Amino acid sequence: MADDELTQEEIDNVLGQNLEKVAAAADEVVDAAEEALEGALPERPAEMRTVDFIKEVPLAVTVEVGRARMTIQDLLQLGQGSVVELAKLAGDPLDIYINGYCVARGEAVIVNEKFGVRLLEVIDPEDRIQHLG
Repeated sequence: MADDELTQEEIDNVLGQNLEKVAAAADEVVDAAEEALEGALPERPAEMRTVDFIKEVPLAVTVEVGRARMTIQDLLQLGQGSVVELAKLAGDPLDIYINGYCVARGEAVIVNEKFGVRLLEVIDPEDRIQHLG
């Protein structure tokens, strides 16, 4: 690996730090929007304006069954019927990511012949912040 290449951990750390900056900036935007709207709208509780303000923000939700690392040579040898061993045991909870950050764990379910995920554990926000740094 060349000296100028970043490890996945270093990339995750940088992303985590940038996410904290974005979250702080978003808080400032919400505060500024509330100040700008003050008096322009009929009086409503501040928390309702905040929820209305952010409820249309799109988020990428990903459910991860497991992960595997392999070389390009191994990848090129995969074909129909190949089995890729994942770094997770059968029955382990699935990791649920929102915008690339693990926020919950759950189990796969089938509802009306479609796959879904039942949340088993929502990760405490303080724990999520600790894993970022």
